[in-house]
Amino acid sequence: MDQRATLSQRIAGQPVHRRHIQKADGRDLLLYGYHPHNETPQTEDASEVAKGGELRWHPLRSEWNLYAPHRQNRTFKPAAAADPLAPSVAGQSATEIPFTDFELAIFENKFTSLHAEAPEPPSMTGLKIARADGRCDVVVYTPEAQGNLHTIGQAARRLLLAAWVDRYETLREAGYKFILPFENRGDEVGVTLPHPHGQIYAFPFVPNVQAKAAKAFAAGYSLEDGIARWFDDYGVARAGGISAFCPPFARFPFEVWIAPDQRCAGPWEFAEDQTDGFAHLLGDMTRRYDVYFQRPTAYMLSLHAAPAGTDDSFHFTAQFYPLLRAPNRVKYLASVEQSTGTFTVDVMPEFAARTLRALT
Repeated sequence: MDQRATLSQRIAGQPVHRRHIQKADGRDLLLYGYHPHNETPQTEDASEVAKGGELRWHPLRSEWNLYAPHRQNRTFKPAAAADPLAPSVAGQSATEIPFTDFELAIFENKFTSLHAEAPEPPSMTGLKIARADGRCDVVVYTPEAQGNLHTIGQAARRLLLAAWVDRYETLREAGYKFILPFENRGDEVGVTLPHPHGQIYAFPFVPNVQAKAAKAFAAGYSLEDGIARWFDDYGVARAGGISAFCPPFARFPFEVWIAPDQRCAGPWEFAEDQTDGFAHLLGDMTRRYDVYFQRPTAYMLSLHAAPAGTDDSFHFTAQFYPLLRAPNRVKYLASVEQSTGTFTVDVMPEFAARTLRALT
């Protein structure tokens, strides 16, 4: 299988090209770029791929948990020469991306938690169990082994956003209930591959956090009004109708949200200036964090777009959760947070906003 297309999204008038091939083991690989990709793929080994785990319902928390024991064997901090996200080298064993060059790549995770062909789990008396139907993708931002959302540059961030939108559209059309693009950065978050990358999970259900947010928006909560009221005290930066701010109810020290000033369900609804502003702020926030913490900042970044059926009321946000509370001081999620869900926050959001806003 080798399918090529020009996407409907255009970046500053330039078309975005997508190439879809099937890897030797059956997994999908998608290449996105400003230029058509025509290189012949290198030969790959076809090893067996585990097809997801299982879902088990937690009766006291009313939520699904995902079990995938095969992920214990996933790649763990390989040597630079064995980077599985790097371009392949001619004459050597192919990496996950069997080409010597690419702009941005997305492929199905070999150590997936969710899979469209996940097996039916065995029944257990008194326990609610379901197939781990879904999909897990790895998003490789750049062929370079080092970098971050700031250093890859605006053109690469715009391309990343176009790829995210394409995956949103495809996975929503496939019937998944919630799509979560995210990035884990830094040892404190448990990152096992340093190559600049993120992931996308497509869930067969709406997780609790997003279900509660959707319920609040449907009941009339207006983040749009909140941004307008808060920005003077809690704002960090603005660009193209998009705001970066520390929410006054932040749970993490120096937590920042990036959101359109006017409500929209997801980035597939962005106008050109919003797309440009959002891409800029992704890089700008990464830069500000690294300047303040004087190091590559460990964080969790997640994109919260509308779950299925909530486009008319949901307000899209991208949320940064740093794992530092000061330079060289880690924010640990300890007993209170883990046991109750009640966070103890060491930094007032208004102080965090002033501090990050002042950085140049």
